[in-house]
Amino acid sequence: MDQLQNAETLGQVGTTSMDRPLDAAVIGAGWAGLGVSYALAKADLSHRVLERGRIGETWLTQRWDSFHLNTPKFRTVMPGDRYEGSDHEGFYTRDEFVALLEDYARRRRLPVATNTPVTALTHDGKAGVYRLITPAGELTARAVVIASGSLNRARRPEVAQALPPGLLQIDTSGYRSPDALPAGAVLVVGSAQSGGQIAEDLAMAGRVGFLSTGRTGRVPRRYRGRDITFWLQESGINDLPRKNFVGPDGRIAARPLVGALHTISLQSLSAQGVVLLGRFAGIANGRLTFADDVRENVRLGDEAAAKTTRLIDDYIARHGLDAPLATDDPAETVAPRLPNPPILSLDPSEHHLTTVIWCTGFEGDYSFVQVPGVLNARGQPLEDEGMTEVPGFYFAGVDFSSTRKSGLITAIAEEAQRLVGHIVARR
Repeated sequence: MDQLQNAETLGQVGTTSMDRPLDAAVIGAGWAGLGVSYALAKADLSHRVLERGRIGETWLTQRWDSFHLNTPKFRTVMPGDRYEGSDHEGFYTRDEFVALLEDYARRRRLPVATNTPVTALTHDGKAGVYRLITPAGELTARAVVIASGSLNRARRPEVAQALPPGLLQIDTSGYRSPDALPAGAVLVVGSAQSGGQIAEDLAMAGRVGFLSTGRTGRVPRRYRGRDITFWLQESGINDLPRKNFVGPDGRIAARPLVGALHTISLQSLSAQGVVLLGRFAGIANGRLTFADDVRENVRLGDEAAAKTTRLIDDYIARHGLDAPLATDDPAETVAPRLPNPPILSLDPSEHHLTTVIWCTGFEGDYSFVQVPGVLNARGQPLEDEGMTEVPGFYFAGVDFSSTRKSGLITAIAEEAQRLVGHIVARR
């Protein structure tokens, strides 16, 4: 029986008999999985890409309607491609980016099997192969690369279970638009990338909104004549190795807040009418409580932006680059409008609060993995630069895997080449 002969595919997939394992199997057809597939194809390795839904499924189903990528088009380029348009520093919408991925898979004739979720992944050590169980059948491969993402399952704090039952609770991945929410005020919990952008989306629609802030940095959208991502890459900030920014407890701070189309700061959100609160602390007597740290969180965001721009200034000076002087950014110069005294608790009924949006982070869903030694106690990858201690088992596209740019689209060409080089060497 041919492997996955009934799977819906793109490109010239071909078939492989059960006694001839593939060189590799890739799980996930987002930008990471397609990037790895391209590298495998260039190395002339037999492989399949197994996707639980459609190409770019997470982008299609876990991004809101007005979503834009926060990397400009000239940085949003798949391996082997280059941006040919005229809007270099524009930003793809959600649907435009998915269309880009679909076009890439089609042009490169990558062997993608869509609507083919992997329900179980095991390792047959004796045979030296991995077995991938899907509704369409079983596939075997000598190497496996999980590229399903480390940011596709929303995390909520345990206290969410104690919120009043009348409140609608959704995660970042469940938010679509202000009009899709019930009437009433909205509380956004978390002020990193998604929280800041969703709070602004609500404000622009005229919705009453509260934002529970945290200790999150931010950066300006543009600086000294260029998009901030240009400077982060050119100056080497994005290439800092993981060991340089991981904390003593092994934790890594969330990526800084940067607006997809323009700078977003806590003070700019407050100027648009968003009510800034401190860190969400819990529930007391039916009221939502918050720490008295909102001013500190505004200050921390400003300090993070200033530190980044100082590093860029130093880089420009060291290399004698001809860059325009910095100009004032309205999102950074506007004065914050903070509640005085600070709001330390909210009664949902008193403030007509109907919805809470948890923007409190994501993790990967690797529940299908039944291979010992590749996941930690929390079910997350045990990897170093995409490699594990189990021969032939790899992860691609993991946030902060080796450098600051790990987990960003711009990193996949280099990462895929490294992983495929390792697969070739093993073969």
